[in-house]
Amino acid sequence: MSPTHDTLDRGHNDDLFSFVRASPSPYHVVASAAQRLEKAGFAELRERDEWTAGAEGGRYVVRGGALVAWYVPPGAPAGTPFRIVGTHTDSPNLRVKPTPDTGSAGWRQIAVEIYGGVPLNTWLDRDLGVSGRLALRDGSTRLVRVDKPLLRVPQLAIHLDRAVNEGLALDRQRHMTPLWGLGGSAPGALLGRIADEAGADAAEVLGWDLMLHDIQPPGYLGADEEFIVAPRLDNQISVHAGVTALVAAAGSERPPAFIPVLAAFDHEEVGNGSESGAQSPFLERVLGRAVTARGGGPEDFDRALAGALCVSSDMTHAVHPNYAERHDPDHRPLPNAGPVIKVNVNQRYASDGVGVAAFAAACERAGVPWQPFVSHNAMPCGTSIGPVTAARLGVTTVDVGVAGLSMHSARELCGARDPELLARVLTEFVTAERTGVTGGA
Repeated sequence: MSPTHDTLDRGHNDDLFSFVRASPSPYHVVASAAQRLEKAGFAELRERDEWTAGAEGGRYVVRGGALVAWYVPPGAPAGTPFRIVGTHTDSPNLRVKPTPDTGSAGWRQIAVEIYGGVPLNTWLDRDLGVSGRLALRDGSTRLVRVDKPLLRVPQLAIHLDRAVNEGLALDRQRHMTPLWGLGGSAPGALLGRIADEAGADAAEVLGWDLMLHDIQPPGYLGADEEFIVAPRLDNQISVHAGVTALVAAAGSERPPAFIPVLAAFDHEEVGNGSESGAQSPFLERVLGRAVTARGGGPEDFDRALAGALCVSSDMTHAVHPNYAERHDPDHRPLPNAGPVIKVNVNQRYASDGVGVAAFAAACERAGVPWQPFVSHNAMPCGTSIGPVTAARLGVTTVDVGVAGLSMHSARELCGARDPELLARVLTEFVTAERTGVTGGA
């Protein structure tokens, strides 16, 4: 597939850049998504409340670092099928340990734990901030984001490791501890600094979920600015595109024939197994309650699922010019050539023929090219929320994503046209008329 020559949508990318900069943690991703949804007229529902807020319009629910949002078109019956866009909010990074203040050889340092599949070398010699949430004594939580160059994991100078270019070996415990001052360990120092940034009393902070992030902003790359580079493109490109699609569905002059849904889960990078991950009943219960709130029953919910389709959108691998042999010779996605449909017969991806056809049809209607992907047989592929969601809901699911390089690195790369192309297809997917391929048997 050749790169598309569609006009670059800088407005879409500018909004994506703003989204990424405002969202250094899963909790900030959810807050950024909720802000955009509320601006479009969506209202928040809380899981502990009784849902009697009306049958139609846009709603969303937050659970920690996860969010489920949906839009009910005017007059939609209770059994109207769902069109689900599934994504995740988390990215591999370094996370602050429960006892964070440490030190060595006269340096003040912060103890961190490795979250997800991190290429450790990409976090060396970067200016790092801290973000996440604080849990207070009164039961409330508070978001915090420090976008200052607060920490750094320094590379050992080549003079002290002459063999470094023959193979860099980083010990996760000893070599990835960032520094942030001189003077050795200072218990309570980090918490005091972070609480002050959040406008909270450190004595009232009893728990936290804090992580480090690269503070360098997103930007364009290349002689013709064909690429964008940014932290956390995996998977904030998909979350941003999903929000864009859902807002477009809610504002469409042609009401969608389905119930468009956005599910943005946490903890995908560590297996989905949490209260806010794709293995949890979060999405299933929210969808069921949404049907009940409109006067439907179990039969309506089962019918809505039986006719449903799900797109699991997560970043995937573009062919690497320096390691082309690591890719299947006949499946080598390129940036700016449209979304990638991911297939794996061992169900590491959930795509089957029906799901592929549904997404390909959406691409055709949107005027967007697409690319097939399958892994090299000698290289086991990754996975995403697709298989988990398909198994949990019994819904036809297709795994797709934007092709990129440096996946899971502190900064990643993709085509500058691809974010808008993905958003365009997802918008077509959730606003489609009830013709062509549908879910169910």
